[in-house]
Amino acid sequence: MSNLPAEQEQNIFPSSEPEKLMYGEREIQEGHLITFPNPRVGRRYEVSISLPEFTCKCPFSGYPDFATLHLAYVPNQRVVELKSLKLYINSYRDRYISHEESINQILDDFVGACDPLEVKLVGDFNPRGNVHTCIEVQHQRSDSSSQ
Repeated sequence: MSNLPAEQEQNIFPSSEPEKLMYGEREIQEGHLITFPNPRVGRRYEVSISLPEFTCKCPFSGYPDFATLHLAYVPNQRVVELKSLKLYINSYRDRYISHEESINQILDDFVGACDPLEVKLVGDFNPRGNVHTCIEVQHQRSDSSSQ
């Protein structure tokens, strides 16, 4: 039993009304990649990010797919803000999308937001039905200058 007044206790639990989203669900739904200026433009360095809780849904069966994403990039003018990346990645959890399309779309959106000098994304999907899938995509700026 909670020690909170009844009116506050009601706010702890999710509403059964479908139009009311929890604050985290709203942030995920609105999730887009936010960037900030690279603090060391001109210095070549790599940022490596691991996202071990990626989920999406199989567009054929509807079963959930789970993966660890490995993102490594060399920033140009912009760097991705990590919380926005987390929320953006979480926006895939209810999407019906193939392994191949999800990883390619994430790379496209990342390149669109950050315009890195180089980026590599690996989606290492958990085995399902005795099949293990890894999708690897890369992008490199054609003019490797950091304008």
